[in-house]
Amino acid sequence: QVQLVESGGGSVQAGGSLRLSCAVSGWSRSKYCTGWFRQAPGKVREGVATIYVGGGATDYADSVKDRFTISQDNAKNILYLQMNNLKPDDTAMYYCAIDPFPSATAGDCRRWYATAKDDDNYWGQGTQVTVS
Repeated sequence: QVQLVESGGGSVQAGGSLRLSCAVSGWSRSKYCTGWFRQAPGKVREGVATIYVGGGATDYADSVKDRFTISQDNAKNILYLQMNNLKPDDTAMYYCAIDPFPSATAGDCRRWYATAKDDDNYWGQGTQVTVS
């Protein structure tokens, strides 16, 4: 029922930019946590950024702070990740996810994405970002 579809990945040289999109269907809750995660080969999954939909609060991993921006188009139900000044270490498969916890707060979102756990999340299929 709930589907998330990422797009916008690709190959870019260091210092370049990409914008990832996550189209969401079958989900219309007014307040919830959503965000972006990434995983490179041989590395654990890492929470990249989160946004508290309905309040707008955001949080970012230290490794991407000041370079990436997460945003939500509530009307279209699309989650974005603007990625600027990309570095080779940003190379990974990027996934969007939604936390179905029914009473989420901004603080919940910060804790949720930072742990990078599956829990009962809804996940997209991923989009590859390669930076050289």
